[in-house]
Amino acid sequence: MTKHEEIIKYITNLKIGTKISVRTIANELNVSEGTAYRAIKDAENMGLVSAVPRIGTVRIEKMTKRNIEKLTYAEVVNIVDGQVLGGREGLHKTLNKFMIGAMTIDAMEKYMSPGNLLIVGNREEAQKLALDKECAVLITGGFGCSDEIKQYANQKQLPIISCSYDTFTTAALINKALAENLIKKDIILVEDIMKTDVAFVTTQDDVGKTRRIIKEANYDLLPVVDEHQKLVGVISVNDLPHDGFDYEKVYKFMNKNVIFVTNKTSVAYAAHLTIWDGVKYLPVVEGKRLVGMVSRQDIVAALQQISGQPQIGETIDDMILKNFNFEEIDNGFKYVGKILPEMLSPLGTASWNTLSLIMSTLGLMALKCNNNINISVDSFTVYYMKPVQLDTNIAVYARCIDSSKNYSKVEVEMISEDDKEIIGKALLSTRIFRK
Repeated sequence: MTKHEEIIKYITNLKIGTKISVRTIANELNVSEGTAYRAIKDAENMGLVSAVPRIGTVRIEKMTKRNIEKLTYAEVVNIVDGQVLGGREGLHKTLNKFMIGAMTIDAMEKYMSPGNLLIVGNREEAQKLALDKECAVLITGGFGCSDEIKQYANQKQLPIISCSYDTFTTAALINKALAENLIKKDIILVEDIMKTDVAFVTTQDDVGKTRRIIKEANYDLLPVVDEHQKLVGVISVNDLPHDGFDYEKVYKFMNKNVIFVTNKTSVAYAAHLTIWDGVKYLPVVEGKRLVGMVSRQDIVAALQQISGQPQIGETIDDMILKNFNFEEIDNGFKYVGKILPEMLSPLGTASWNTLSLIMSTLGLMALKCNNNINISVDSFTVYYMKPVQLDTNIAVYARCIDSSKNYSKVEVEMISEDDKEIIGKALLSTRIFRK
């Protein structure tokens, strides 16, 4: 185990809420401060710790797919550029939901429940009520709180946070962070579909043993690891020599140019690798250590699942395309909609990027309606004839002009419904991804 891995393991085993620093870890594990700093930064990227202004780095609970749509109070401090006035011991806790205290004390009491965050101004009675109900408090407008409230927050281990923003801006910032996390939650990663019970061989295994494992595991390819479980190569049936070499070490015949993915790689990118590099299996690593294997069949199944489930969070694509209606016509497919203010460029006409998005999306939908579910775009060529004004009604037509086992081409045309003039034409060329 390297010193870097040792520090990550040390941080992982720390109690939630523990404060850590570069100097403390360097002294505790007898490593250089540079090594400790890099490991803490990696731990922050992994979601194990969070840096809180004027407090330091705190061990937090790692977000999972189940609760990624929630935030810790430490993250709220960073989002609103806040200052912690009290209750530092509770920064690692997760907030369930936030509420704005814009009503009388009696009225707001029934909305409070443990784990909530109350956003309020300089109303001490509301702050005390929130702590009584096991809620953290976010004070807006740059106001502080009394020493009595601070002591009560420390006793309850519930954060009291102050920020300079007004209440509306504060709520908008937190809501935006929650929405971004919802979109992240819907991205399927390799770790969600990989097989962790993977057959592999070590560099010291011989060819005979490798041949037996490949036959038993029914794989065309096996990862090769060293004594530290680090991926160093792959060996396939075609790489193995003929009979007579059974006692030779497998590392002599393995392929060292390994195409692999990490556990945090998106399934879409893994699909791209299997198409362009023509591989059926991808080893999965975490910190260079082998942790699993994903097959092309697993990726196809995951992509089919994605296409059948709409996003919970709203992306930029969703915001634009929700204004268009999809229709199936005799010789293809059609989009009908209107140019809205959010689709404009700084010049006041429809953004070319937005129009390209509409045309390419319809082209892909046309292919998917022809049962070509898993597609990789090869090229998209577009020509524009005229700019488009605000409130212009447009129609987009797509039809498949060429199709084979592995390739398809779609012609897309955008027309103004008001004057029937052509706005632009495009050609979409794709590769079809099959099992």
